[in-house]
Amino acid sequence: MDSQDNKRKWKNRDLITSLEFAFTGILTAIKEERNMRKHAATALIVILAGFVFRVSRIEWLFLLLSIFLVIAFEILNSAIENVVDLASHYHFDMLAKKAKDMAAGAVLVVSVLAALIGLLIFIPRIWDTLFMIMRK
Repeated sequence: MDSQDNKRKWKNRDLITSLEFAFTGILTAIKEERNMRKHAATALIVILAGFVFRVSRIEWLFLLLSIFLVIAFEILNSAIENVVDLASHYHFDMLAKKAKDMAAGAVLVVSVLAALIGLLIFIPRIWDTLFMIMRK
């Protein structure tokens, strides 16, 4: 098989195939990555809290942007870790460690942003709810 045939083998032929590969990647991340499952569970809790506390449209935009950024960064982090592990399978390499640490750091930065956004949106509502309960 020549290189042109090999290239076509891996090239997405249409939109449906591309979407199938993308969904497979998301499902693989959920199945195989512990942190991805934690992010997904947290996202569900945040979405439920958004409904309970009836957040505004603008707040929904910030919450959803935060959720999707964290999940996207976690998927990228996992992909980088897999490629680095593949490339440095038989030996320790300081560059491999740096790449993995930086990818994990990117997830941490986005997660801190998401947490701050969540706190800014939910803490006043939680405080008001607790204050109303205590007044009764």
